[in-house]
Order: sequence, then structure tokens, then C-alpha cells
Amino acid sequence: MKKIVVASLNPVKADAVLGAFERLFPGEDFTVETVSVPSGVSVQPMTDLETRQGAQNRVHRAREAWPDADFWAGVEGGCEIQDGELVAFAWVEVFSRERESKARAAAFRLPPEVQKLVEAGLELGDADDRVFGKSNSKQQNGAVGLLTGNVETRTSLYEQAVVLALIPFKNPALY
Repeated sequence: MKKIVVASLNPVKADAVLGAFERLFPGEDFTVETVSVPSGVSVQPMTDLETRQGAQNRVHRAREAWPDADFWAGVEGGCEIQDGELVAFAWVEVFSRERESKARAAAFRLPPEVQKLVEAGLELGDADDRVFGKSNSKQQNGAVGLLTGNVETRTSLYEQAVVLALIPFKNPALY
């Protein structure tokens, strides 16, 4: 059984990572360990670069904390103003002993009321909870789930990005 260390205690991130590995490598068995490590960026990253740096910092710190794993994964959600509108997305970094890879999740536009709260300093999950009358949505369906009626969720959005980050692991001869 191969061990994956996910650089977060958030069950959404752990489920997304495990789901991606199981989908891309259906004949293998995986176990996930979660570890709390600092991202080294703002609680709410507000640029693409800062978000990517958070994922990278997380995966490096996870590897330092759990050096005996087979894979390490860092997932960092972030926001950025594009054309005056706030969009949300995530970056994923995956390491093994042999290679490293990263991918970005799809971006989607957030409602103006959520944007105002985030620009005022709230973390996206807290802004979502306030606007939608929820509690701890960032460890559940997230903004994308709230906005799509769970057609897409934070887990499914992140899982797709993890699958994309795993492409070089699935096709090592090409990378």
C-alpha cells in the first residue's frame, strides 16, 4: 500500500487527493495521512502566484515532516481579482521521490457580496458562510458547491486539479 501525505487536515483536500490517485491508478492501493503544516502565505491568498507558493510550501513541509511516504500533496485555494471580479481557484503540487508536478484548478467568478467581504479581509470560506448562512463550508462543499447546487463541489474541483498534476506520474516516459 502506498502512502500519500496530504499537507492539510482539511478532509476536503484529503478526499480530493485520494480520489484522484484512485481514479488515475485503479489497480493500486493508497492510504492517506494528513499533516498540519503552515502554508507560509496569507490565510486567504489573493493572487495566483501567492496561491501557487502556498501549495508548494505545503508540499515541501509535508515531505520534511513525513519523509517515509511515497507521495506528498499540497493543495492551496486562492482568489484573484480579474477584470474587476473576484475569482476562486486552487493550486496543487504533488511530489514523489522521483518527480514533482503541479496543476491549477478551474477558476470561477464569485458573487459581488462575497467579493466585498473577501476584499474587506475575510477568508473566502468565512465570507461564504456569512452570505449563504452556512457553517464551515470550506470543509464541506465550498463556494463552488454552494453556487452550483453541488453539481461541482470543492472536493470535485480539487480532485480534477490533482488528476492533472498526476499526469507526469501516469506517463513517466513522457516527462
